[in-house]
Order: sequence, then structure tokens, then C-alpha cells
Amino acid sequence: MTQYFLTVPHDTATEPTMESMQAFDPAQFAAVIAAVDEFNTALKQAGALVFAAGLNPPSTAKTVDVSDGTTRVLDEPFVEAESYVGGFWVIEADGEDAAIEWAVKASKALQGRIEVRAVQEQPETA
Repeated sequence: MTQYFLTVPHDTATEPTMESMQAFDPAQFAAVIAAVDEFNTALKQAGALVFAAGLNPPSTAKTVDVSDGTTRVLDEPFVEAESYVGGFWVIEADGEDAAIEWAVKASKALQGRIEVRAVQEQPETA
């Protein structure tokens, strides 16, 4: 089975956090959380879930760079962008179509976009 990386993009400069999400309509927020829990349960029951997590916003990122031989730790994401990954799932699926089916369910649960990308396989060694 192939592993796929399903990402949850955020489109705004506003960085949603668990605290800021408390300002959402409570009923709508509870419905989304319940839908995501249901999706996660379905992934687990199907044996498709490898790992999933939400990410802290880009403003909390550190970028480590030793490319010139000197260690530098920068208080910034590695790339400035209007969109960023807010969370992800790594799943196993029988192919891209199956991964897309899972992404459709995730998109419905979160009421937003989901990006689907295959994880590169290990190269064969001689």
C-alpha cells in the first residue's frame, strides 16, 4: 500500500489556534470537531491511519540552517506564504483514487480544502 500525505491548508494571515477557535460559533465548532473525530475513527477502523496532527502556526516556527557550515536558528518559517499547512494525516491507501476518497471525507468534515500527495517510496538498493 502507498502512503499519502493529506494536508489541511489555511489561506489567511490569521493563524487559527485552539484559543482563537473558541471564538467560532459554538454549535458550528462542535459539529466540525465531531465530524473530524468521526473521520479519524473511520480511518482507524479501516486500518488506513498512520499518523495525524495539527500544527502550531508559522509564527512559532524555527528554521535551522547549517548549509554553510555555521549553525543558524532563525525565528521564522522556512518560507513566507499566504497559505500554510495547519494540520495533516498520513494514511495508507491502495492507490490515488482511494486516497482521494479519504480526502473527500476529510474535506467534508473540515468544510475546507485538502491536498493529497503520495509519500515517496524508498529507492531499491542494489
